[in-house]
Amino acid sequence: MSIKVKLRQKSISGNKLSLYLDFYPPIINPKSGALTRREFLGMYLYEKVKNPVDKQHNKETFQLADQIRQKRENYLNKPEIYTGYEREQIKIREKGEKDFVLYFKSLANKRKASNFDNWISSFKYLEQFTGGSLTFLELDEKFCNDFKDYLLTAKSNKGKKLPLSQNSALSYFNKFKATLKQAYKDGYLSKDLNGLVSPIKEVETQRSFLTIEELNRLNKTEYPRPVLRRAAMFFALTGVRFCDLKIMRWSDIEFIKGQGYYYKFRQEKTGGVEMMPINDQAYTFLGEAGVATDLVFNGLKDKDRYYHFPKWVALAEITKDITFHCMRHTFATLQLTNGTDIYTVSKMLGHRNLKTTQVYAKIVDQKKRDAANRISLDL
Repeated sequence: MSIKVKLRQKSISGNKLSLYLDFYPPIINPKSGALTRREFLGMYLYEKVKNPVDKQHNKETFQLADQIRQKRENYLNKPEIYTGYEREQIKIREKGEKDFVLYFKSLANKRKASNFDNWISSFKYLEQFTGGSLTFLELDEKFCNDFKDYLLTAKSNKGKKLPLSQNSALSYFNKFKATLKQAYKDGYLSKDLNGLVSPIKEVETQRSFLTIEELNRLNKTEYPRPVLRRAAMFFALTGVRFCDLKIMRWSDIEFIKGQGYYYKFRQEKTGGVEMMPINDQAYTFLGEAGVATDLVFNGLKDKDRYYHFPKWVALAEITKDITFHCMRHTFATLQLTNGTDIYTVSKMLGHRNLKTTQVYAKIVDQKKRDAANRISLDL
């Protein structure tokens, strides 16, 4: 990258303008060894020209200063002027002065579907904490830990009176750590801060789900949103994420002779292409087949999850605290309850780590314990 040298002026006392050279990117000061943007020439112009002598002085001085500027620019842009190490240090310094917050946002914008929402939420908390600007040079281990503490005490952006849950803080801080890791790979950070900063610990949460009896009751309960019923039942029978339901097209549904129907999709979290088997009953909830580019659940909105689904559950006289996402929990729990091995369930859910699926196994163990305790003798 070439170094630009500009001739600039600065007002000083005595009706004078001091002339100096402005370097971009910064150069190494040969005396101090530090990077610098300025070099004062010890030359000046008259700020207010009072007579022909002042005017002539300004003209000659400016011409001489510009000649110096040109020579300095030519000299600095000779390839041999800096050693390899010095050029590398300049590049590191240039990258370090760039904005980490903007870099984070650029990574967030590359994400898709539900993962995008988590990245944007994480970005908003970082923006609030930094005031919207932070250079890579200002990033250190202390800042990372301070941001972690901030997330653990922050209020939820969804409801200012509610604290941000620890698992949400964990998710947002993981996005922050992933950005640190990428920044280190891209050469913006001189050390791997991601490896130096410990993550937030996960808190085990209760997974709510419907029993098969409750699921049947919900399915038989009429509600004026047919697309919601089809999507919810397909969700409960396959475990497919809501973000995938919204973008599912008929071209994603494939029939293999002798095997049946499959849903072909790319896992957002793992990046792998998956073939999800669809049983005949689940297929009926897809509705009437359209052209390849048509959405299967055309008209399915976020409002169906947050507004209509709870009303439908209440109409079915189900008193549990059930969200639309709980249909995924229902799929996992019913599969394990009916004997499907945990590895297969993990693969069907698209979990990267078997530990995530084991939460459902604990639910099934508790159900077995509850069943065992129902039989007792009158001693």
